[in-house]
Amino acid sequence: VEKYRPQALSELVSHRDILGTVQRFISEDRLPHLLLYGPPGTGKTSTILACARQLYREREFGSMVLELNASDDRGIDIVRGPILSFASTRTIFKKGFKLVILDEADAMTQDAQNALRRVIEKFTENTRFCLICNYLSKIIPALQSRCTRFRFGPLTPELMMPRLQHVIQEEGVDVSEDGMKALVTLSSGDMRRALNILQSTSMAFGKVTEENVYTCTGHPLKSDIANILDWMLNQDFSTAYRKIMELKTLKGLALQDILTEIHLFVHRGGHRVQLRMILEQPNFPSALTECFLLSTVDFPPSIRIQLLIKLADIEYRLAAGTSEKIQLSSLIAAFQVTRDLVVAEA
Repeated sequence: VEKYRPQALSELVSHRDILGTVQRFISEDRLPHLLLYGPPGTGKTSTILACARQLYREREFGSMVLELNASDDRGIDIVRGPILSFASTRTIFKKGFKLVILDEADAMTQDAQNALRRVIEKFTENTRFCLICNYLSKIIPALQSRCTRFRFGPLTPELMMPRLQHVIQEEGVDVSEDGMKALVTLSSGDMRRALNILQSTSMAFGKVTEENVYTCTGHPLKSDIANILDWMLNQDFSTAYRKIMELKTLKGLALQDILTEIHLFVHRGGHRVQLRMILEQPNFPSALTECFLLSTVDFPPSIRIQLLIKLADIEYRLAAGTSEKIQLSSLIAAFQVTRDLVVAEA
């Protein structure tokens, strides 16, 4: 991820509007204090480092840029000491401003942030501050109002694909089409994560396919989730419980992951699971039987709502640290109740 970190603003793949604005600030020499926020791996640090490279030559970098990360001590003493002394001194040979980059600024204490607001105000003449964080709510309002804010959202698959292709070509990795899709899906808009999964999968398996990617990250496969849904809707309770427990043990799946994937299935309704049980009901109208056989069943909205509430409850309980076995029973029960409701409605 460091090897392929973009070095210039033109190399960054996303947030064209933000980059255009920042580029204009630099070219007009009117860079304000910046606050960049958003999920990890979306290009916040890369953006400001690319700006710094554009503003300063290699040999000026050390004297003009102060970069502090969450790994560095950034308590109130550092703000009053090194940061204050760096911001308050002017350089003799270079006109223009210095740049202070505070990465992971949401990890700074309230006291340190409060001390920083005065420093920012006092030395605006010769220093620009850039705060980078994941959660905007963790930055005190006083600092937010002193900065121009930019939100870096998760990257879209269309933007990630070309960059991934470039890395794959450079490294000569063997990647299949479905493997590529799996990388983008599992990284959920985080470029760094996509590259890490790509690297670990290619090192572990040699070829990057969908199955290998899912195995490497420990995610349940789409086919496994389809099987689990099928068992929950079409088998009796004890059979479904036994089969899912066997699959969980065999593949080492966590119920939390299974739940997340099942939620997507239920929510989108695109992946519909056939209810074979319904078709075996003796009083089921034959005309409807054909219709069910032709198309797979989708839950009616009223029933789907009940199911989603149930899934949310189970997820909450799992987060609170309850027994996976009991919650699995609860999950199967929720689906079996849903099935009975669908049968009753039909």
